[in-house]
Amino acid sequence: MTTIKSYRNCLETLYSLRRYGIILGLDVIEEILRTLGNPQKNFKTIHVAGTNGKGSVASTLSTILIHEGFRVGLYTSPHLVRFNERICINNHPVSDENVVAAYEAVKAVHLGSREPTFFEFSTAMAFYEFGRHDVDWAIVETGMGGRLDATNVTSPDLVIITNISLEHKLFLGNTISEITREKGGIIKKGVPVVTGVTQKQAISILKTIAESQSAPFYRYKDAFRVRKNRNATFNYYGIDHVWRSLRTGLTGGHQIHNAALVLAACELLNKNGLNLTVENIKYGLEKNKWPGRLEIVSNSPLILLDGAHNFIAARYLAKYLSENLPQRNTTLVIGILDDKPYKAMLKDLLPFCKKAILTRPKIDRALAPEKLYEVAGQMMSDIRIIPDVDKAIIHAVENASPDDAICIAGSLYVVGEAKEFFEKRPDLLNKN
Repeated sequence: MTTIKSYRNCLETLYSLRRYGIILGLDVIEEILRTLGNPQKNFKTIHVAGTNGKGSVASTLSTILIHEGFRVGLYTSPHLVRFNERICINNHPVSDENVVAAYEAVKAVHLGSREPTFFEFSTAMAFYEFGRHDVDWAIVETGMGGRLDATNVTSPDLVIITNISLEHKLFLGNTISEITREKGGIIKKGVPVVTGVTQKQAISILKTIAESQSAPFYRYKDAFRVRKNRNATFNYYGIDHVWRSLRTGLTGGHQIHNAALVLAACELLNKNGLNLTVENIKYGLEKNKWPGRLEIVSNSPLILLDGAHNFIAARYLAKYLSENLPQRNTTLVIGILDDKPYKAMLKDLLPFCKKAILTRPKIDRALAPEKLYEVAGQMMSDIRIIPDVDKAIIHAVENASPDDAICIAGSLYVVGEAKEFFEKRPDLLNKN
C-alpha cells in the first residue's frame, strides 16, 4: 500500500473514533502508553492548560527551547489544515510516513476495555513520536479540561494554566469553580505552577490545589507583571529579573499577557538549572509564529484570519478591530460551533464591521448560518448567508476594494478551511 493511501486510511480511521464521543478518564491512555513502553517518561514536559492562549504560550516556549539548542516536541490541537500539525518536532509537523508509523504502533498494542477516543489515540501517537525522535522537552497542550484529559499522564517539570472561562460545560461543569478544579487537576506534587487566571474564585481554588500538592504558585500581576511601552515593546518585571524592551512576534495586545506567562516559565526553568539566555528568550519570543491567530495573509485587501472561537477570543478580536481597523470597511466572514456563546460573540464583533457573511465549517458541530442570522440580522442590514466557506471567501474578496478588510473568524475550523482554500487559490491574495 502506498504511503499516501496508508496515510489517508489511518486518518479516516482516526476521525471515525469521534463518533464514540469524548470520554474523560485516564485508564485507556495509560494502558496504551504502558504497552508502548511509557515513552512519556523519557523526556521532560511542560504541561499547558487554560481556556485561551494555550497554543501561543506552548509554541513560544517551543521556539525558545529550540533556539537554545534543545530538541523539542510540541503537541497542540486542533489542527488547521492537516493532522500532522498537532505533532511537531522542532516546530515542524511530522511527516505523513511518521503519522502512519505512529498510528500503526498505537493500533498494534492492547487498547484496554474500550476503544480509545480520537484524542486519546492522537495523544498516544504524539508521545510515541516524541520518544522515537528522542526529544529533550515536550510542550503538551491539554485538549479539554485537565484532571481527566488524556495528556494528564505526564510528570511535568512545569505547569501553566493560562486563564479560565466557561467552556465545555457538558464535560467540565457549569461554573468557573467546577471548571477551575478540572483544569487545576494537572497540578502535580512539588511542580511549579504559572497562571494568568483573574477570577478571585479561580485563583483561590488553584492556590488551594497547589498548596495541597506543595507546588510553588506564581500568578500574573502578583508574582510577575508586564508594562507596555509606547514603541510597541514591553517591560517584564519578573520573579527574579527585570527584562526591558521586549517584543512578541504574535499580534494583539493580549499576546503581551501570554508572553508574561512564557517569561515567568523561563525564569522557573532557569531556577531548575536550564540556563536559558536572555538573548535566546528574546529571540524566541519575537520570532515565534502561531498560524490562524490574528494572522494577516493579504494586504490588498487586508485579509485577517483569527480563530476567535469563544467569548474571550472574540472580545480580543473585537478590541483589535476597534484599535487597528477603525477606518476600514470590514467584512466579517464568520461561522461558529454549536457549543459556543454565539450571541455574545456576534454582539462583540459585528459593531466593528460594515458587512457580514454567515457561513458554516464542514464539522458536524457547526451552527446553521440561519441561526446566526437571528442575532446578526438585528444588528446590521448588509448580511449574506453563504454556507460554503470557500464560496463565502470568494464573495468577500470579489466585492472588496483594495483598502477594505476581510476578517475570517468564529472557529478554528473556519480558519482551517480558509487557509486550505487560499493554498489552492493564491490568486485571491493581494489581488489589487
